[in-house]
Amino acid sequence: MTKLTIQAVIDRPIETVWEIWNAPEDIKRWNAASDDWHTTASTNDLTVGGQFTNRMEAKDGSMGFDFTGTYETIVPYERIAYVLEDGRQVTIDFSRNGEQTEVIESFDAETMNPSEMQQAGWQAILDRFKAYAESKK
Repeated sequence: MTKLTIQAVIDRPIETVWEIWNAPEDIKRWNAASDDWHTTASTNDLTVGGQFTNRMEAKDGSMGFDFTGTYETIVPYERIAYVLEDGRQVTIDFSRNGEQTEVIESFDAETMNPSEMQQAGWQAILDRFKAYAESKK
């Protein structure tokens, strides 16, 4: 299976980045690949064996889906790893660099869409996270 990686450096301390990454109310504000999509509901049980579900919907109501995974590893302020419902693995590493935080996300590509498209979509979501996190006081 192809492993894809995206990354961003967020101009916020790691504690803030961790909190915004995992809080359902924040997730609903940043978790979309484009302006015509949004997350309408988010639940997050950030424990090993816990699950998260983010309801992603097109703003015009034409389509939607649940993005769900089960946590396998939680190391606060360092690493989150989970498995998606289809068995693909995702790992997010957080590293402190002074008042900045680097986020590196690696994930197994699915087989329905080209890898470049998947990487661009996941990077767009991470870029929205960065913009949201940096704008939040």
